[in-house]
Amino acid sequence: MIQYRCMFPVLFLLASCSAGMISTSSGLQYKVLQRGTGKKAVAGDEVLIYETTSYRNGNVLYSNFNSTSPVKVLIGGNQATQAVDEGLRGMQAGEIRELIAPPELVKRKSYPKNVSPDSTLVIKMKLDRILSK
Repeated sequence: MIQYRCMFPVLFLLASCSAGMISTSSGLQYKVLQRGTGKKAVAGDEVLIYETTSYRNGNVLYSNFNSTSPVKVLIGGNQATQAVDEGLRGMQAGEIRELIAPPELVKRKSYPKNVSPDSTLVIKMKLDRILSK
């Protein structure tokens, strides 16, 4: 994953880069809200995550953040959107990231019918833990 840091977010040419955001070559932007510890998650790892997905205006589409049941995801296993799959890579247990996901990275067959296919979504994820192989 190639990473680009937004160096001068006040310039109008880089207005899409928010302070502290890292942009990847796919168009995903993310920032680390809380650092984690331990091993970094990689493709092939099964992980447990908490997630809140919302529109940029704050309207929540899905959240399990306040539950006691994290979701199990196989990184690289086509079990989540491309944005979530890419955003999980490199995370450590306890880490929280906020993703800004362009429409092309949040499409999937079973996505809720009320989500416009042209929507940029905000995804807040916490990596609860990486499961042992």
